[in-house]
Amino acid sequence: MELTPEASAAASHRYRKITYSPEQLDALLVDIFLEAHRAPPAQIVLDLDATDIPLYGHQPERFFHGYYDSYCYLPLYIFAGDQLLSARLRPANQDAAAGAVEEVRRIVTQLRERWPEVKIVLRADSGLCREELMSWCEQNRVDSLFGLARNQRLAKIIGAQMHQAHMLHQTSGQPARVFAEFSYKTRKSWSCARRVVAKAEYLDKGENPRFVVPSLTAQQWAAQDLYEKFYCARGEMENRIKEQMCLFADRLSTDEMKGNQLRLYFSALAYTLIEALRRLGLKDTVWGRSAGGYDPPEAAQNRRYRAGECSTHCAPDEFSLPLEKYLRPSLPDPALLSFSVAHTNSHSASMHNPFPSIPHRGRSYTQTKHSDLSKCA
Repeated sequence: MELTPEASAAASHRYRKITYSPEQLDALLVDIFLEAHRAPPAQIVLDLDATDIPLYGHQPERFFHGYYDSYCYLPLYIFAGDQLLSARLRPANQDAAAGAVEEVRRIVTQLRERWPEVKIVLRADSGLCREELMSWCEQNRVDSLFGLARNQRLAKIIGAQMHQAHMLHQTSGQPARVFAEFSYKTRKSWSCARRVVAKAEYLDKGENPRFVVPSLTAQQWAAQDLYEKFYCARGEMENRIKEQMCLFADRLSTDEMKGNQLRLYFSALAYTLIEALRRLGLKDTVWGRSAGGYDPPEAAQNRRYRAGECSTHCAPDEFSLPLEKYLRPSLPDPALLSFSVAHTNSHSASMHNPFPSIPHRGRSYTQTKHSDLSKCA
């Protein structure tokens, strides 16, 4: 990949390792999301976030990032629930929101080609709360919910609510929070005033204010529910980003940006296969219930099950991932990418543990209770 030529020079170049079309790979990730739904969802929430990938060599466009205190890349990830829609590699010498409008425009256009009337909400933290992105959403029928960095003006506006939270904390000895909302406009960067929802919270360590900027009205989402049930749910996306790092997304050691972007695509596609396995093959099992955005709100606590607890459901006998349509016709056997999970009920009474263990990276998992497996038989 380090020596991969540009597509225009591939025919005459000495090295012909791998060439790729970033446009087609970008479209593929969104196509897989579309194919996963038999009917248009009522609402699609697009979660955006930037993260750091530390660099330990002299890769191209290597810059020091003060917030992360390291030399790194700053890729932008976009998810819809558990499904990855974009993984864009970027250098770290730019704003966290750089290129976000282009990525969102591409994804929203592709979604609306299939589902013209679907409701789309953009959700991100304060690192992506920028006028350009908010204005684009307002002009293109896309709702948004962004975190807003605190400042002295905002702290002064919620002074009464923070004092109230302080009094509640002194009375109860427990963390206390009071919510407020108001119209707010920055002195220079915003083109218009917008609704801001504030959380005035007082903890043992002191004040802990938070602010969000929604395009959603108070009739659609009350202040407390908007923050606690809608905005805070974006934290699950950070778990999905951590899973990228378990799939070699941080192995960006080539000496060209396009080679490192290709490695990021490989990691994204590996995650897509694992997500499909979890969503299709392990449906209705504890292993299939990742902390995704389409679970009901009450499922958040249910997902924090104790170690060793197992589901009373079994995976289906077989399932398949319809990826053949995305394979190049020159591949000899696209069916090789079909997966099947076999379920066996054979048990040997002579064994100390009558249930076969499942090998995984040198370890075996045999914690399932007899009563649980008997329900699956």
